[in-house]
Amino acid sequence: MSYPWSGVGVLPRDDATDQFLKLIQNPFNTELSEKAFWSSFGYSFGAALLFALLFCILRPYNGTVYAPRLKHADEKHAPPPVDKGVFSWVSPVVKTREQVLAEKIGVDATLFLRFTKMSRNLMIALSIIGCGVYIPLNLVENTRNNALNHTNAFIRLTPLGVWGAACWAHVIVSYVFDILICGFIWWNYRAVTRLRRQYFDSPEYQESLHSRTLMITDIPPTYQTDTGVSQIVDEVGNTGSHSGIVARNVKGLPELIEEHDEVVKELESVLAKYLKNPDKLPAKRPRCKTQKGDPCYSVVTKVDAIDYLTSRIERLKADIIVKRKSVDQQKTLSYGFASYTNIEEAHNVAFAAKNKHPQGTTIQLAPKPSDLIWENLPLDRHRRRWGTFMNNFWVAVLTVVWTVPNALIAVFLANLSNLGSVWPDFQDQLLRHQRTWGAIQGILAPLVTTLFYLVLPVIFRRLSVYAGDYSRTARERHVTHKLYAFFVFNNLIVFSLFSTAWKYVAAVKEAERNGDIWTAIVNSHPFGNLLTAFCDVSPFWLNYLLQRNFGAALDLSQLIKLARGYFTRKLLNPTPRERIELSAPPPFDYAAYYNNFLFYSTIALVFAPFQPLVLPVTAFYFTLDTFTKSYLLLYVFVTKHESGGAFWRVLVNRLLFAALLANVVTTIFIIDRRESVTQIILMVPLLVILAGFKWYCRRTFDDDLRFYSKGMRGTENGTLSTKPKHDRVGVRFGHPALYKKLIVPLVHEKANHLLKELIRDQSDADFGLTNDYSDTYRLQRLSTHQSGQINATGDATFEVINESQMNFQHFRGREEFREFGGDGDLYDTQASRSRSSSPTFRRYTRSNSDVSLSHNASPTNELEFEGATYPTGYHPPSAFQPQPLIRQSSQISAEQEPVSSRQGDWADVNLLGDIAPMGKSTNGKL
Repeated sequence: MSYPWSGVGVLPRDDATDQFLKLIQNPFNTELSEKAFWSSFGYSFGAALLFALLFCILRPYNGTVYAPRLKHADEKHAPPPVDKGVFSWVSPVVKTREQVLAEKIGVDATLFLRFTKMSRNLMIALSIIGCGVYIPLNLVENTRNNALNHTNAFIRLTPLGVWGAACWAHVIVSYVFDILICGFIWWNYRAVTRLRRQYFDSPEYQESLHSRTLMITDIPPTYQTDTGVSQIVDEVGNTGSHSGIVARNVKGLPELIEEHDEVVKELESVLAKYLKNPDKLPAKRPRCKTQKGDPCYSVVTKVDAIDYLTSRIERLKADIIVKRKSVDQQKTLSYGFASYTNIEEAHNVAFAAKNKHPQGTTIQLAPKPSDLIWENLPLDRHRRRWGTFMNNFWVAVLTVVWTVPNALIAVFLANLSNLGSVWPDFQDQLLRHQRTWGAIQGILAPLVTTLFYLVLPVIFRRLSVYAGDYSRTARERHVTHKLYAFFVFNNLIVFSLFSTAWKYVAAVKEAERNGDIWTAIVNSHPFGNLLTAFCDVSPFWLNYLLQRNFGAALDLSQLIKLARGYFTRKLLNPTPRERIELSAPPPFDYAAYYNNFLFYSTIALVFAPFQPLVLPVTAFYFTLDTFTKSYLLLYVFVTKHESGGAFWRVLVNRLLFAALLANVVTTIFIIDRRESVTQIILMVPLLVILAGFKWYCRRTFDDDLRFYSKGMRGTENGTLSTKPKHDRVGVRFGHPALYKKLIVPLVHEKANHLLKELIRDQSDADFGLTNDYSDTYRLQRLSTHQSGQINATGDATFEVINESQMNFQHFRGREEFREFGGDGDLYDTQASRSRSSSPTFRRYTRSNSDVSLSHNASPTNELEFEGATYPTGYHPPSAFQPQPLIRQSSQISAEQEPVSSRQGDWADVNLLGDIAPMGKSTNGKL
């Protein structure tokens, strides 16, 4: 019989199938392992050295990429200055102490560096003990038993030939490893607790409103009032003076604002392309399709893009105004907030309520308003549980689906000789060019695995959006948890043990044909196969860990960001907004980096008995990353949402699990050797030690990490604080959709003279951001970057900026750009104004046939009040004196005219005239 594929050097179907079945039973043939290791070693360290040198050479000449924090941060948060010497960056990285780091880069970044240093020190200590015990033991026992005399060096370092009393070394080393792990965690647990207490005592935390505010969720309908929120909190105990506020339903307002912002950015993109060369415009104006469902068009059609998008922006503005004005007429929601006069009272209540659920609610400390995921707050328990279930379901589906390609990588890419076994022509190439293919084997499989795992955090983060987390920082912790579970399952269980599982299945299938399944099950030696699988796959993980050094140097070089910025500016048509965002400090992806560190530590602990070299390789990686990440967090990255070190318990739990998993694998090795039951019994207390240590840390440290104080105070223990002088909970924790400043299109100054001709027909004035919601207060200058005069008779507004201002430094105080600089925590407005002159902005307004340009004085958008800084929209009630609504006599009210023709001057609006008072409680009485 002839086969169509026989001419290309592939085995016939029957032979290929049989060979494939054999390969997946024993995929990690180690013929090329030694060559692959040295190739991976040379490639990883060579590339790491190259990228490190490129960084040292390029760093002094590109501060936007290599030191954006130094360029944008205020005096308090600015990192130590560094000159243009090639290695000048090393000194501040080494000399900056942790206390200074916490002030400069925040507690989350400082905790990350502490965990990196702890992992480095731990791996160095384990390397000394592990290599000092396991390598001589394995070499001596393998030589004495003549078990592996004809294999390569890496297999001789495995315990395949270790039997008898030598197995006691594994028991003793397991105890030493666990004691060291617990000791390092305990030492750093105390340090993190001190760091957390310093964070509580910091001026930023003491002056913030969220530090003394509680969040109450799952409020029953009968308590969904401001007074009801106060009543629920009072049920916990005699808690002193506080103000309660229940959330109002904003309906589709957030979606409207998001749609508005997307249309603005789309218009900016259209203008950037059309006005690329203002002196030579394209012959035709740009066109676009109308939005599906647009009430102005019955069917989707192509229209002039500039006219359509501009008018759509104005119509969306008008719709947002109407929505905001009607918020108080909507029903309340099932969550609210209660603010106290001081931090101690709030934390005392939160501590007392952690195991209580008054009226079925949950009371906890409120995150920062910018950290909240507002759309998840109204979800009831059933919807949150369903969201969590579906999130876990899709993660499980992704984990199972990836099993197939992961297994194929384990079979073929991890050892190319397996591919040659089913492809004779390729086998000839392997034999002729063993060094070349050995190098490819050492690089290809780890590289493919790494590239896939780069996109995993993005996938898991999007899945977690629907899981019901209340805050973004909590979502990041859950992403870390799911990433770690995925990595451990698919790599250590599926990837490493795939051949063992298949051997077992194949043996049972063969016995089924012979009618003796029980014999196959009994004689399959599953523990021995597991041991063999770990020893066979260990060279792959050596190569994998070696390539992490390359990844650390690539992070330091920032070549990807440098290339992306150059490509965007030179080959594309970036909008002014995109250029500003490109110059902003990038956010640090804690979930991805923490998962990597935890996974590498797990590999080192699990494979230490089977390939001791993983310990020093991992230790070297953490040593290198200690320097690279210290520089990056000091000078490049920012923390997008500061949690004050909330990641710590997640890290400890995963590290203890890694130690437990390593103990389980070592126990399997001892069971397979069947030398002594005593050895197996002595491995059991390790589980008790780890569980007891976790219980001790939880009882000793965890409450101090979460709460500023833990003692309830009643009237018998002293007088309660007086009524708060300036209660801002209503405005500070109002939904951002109620006060968020609507963005306007940014246009380059070179096209300023063309705007009058471009905007041919407009309607719908910018009414301002007024509403009658009791949680929001409106000042005429909502943000000081707004131009002084805006015509309100049917205008289209643009903001014109020149080339010198197209940098994040000039926009870092603007609300629309705050998220690109760590939510504004990096920049102090007053300090920024004293360090550099304020940029000048011009706003283009088209009214009838006239063009007006207005100038503003400052880009900042924060208000100062009694020594504390509050973001735009968070205005103290006592400082706000509402003015009566003033309209021109010729104007018609917005309620009486259609959306397309509303006009009016909404500069000053009395929002407090017809609202209910906030719920108050003093001395526990309402």
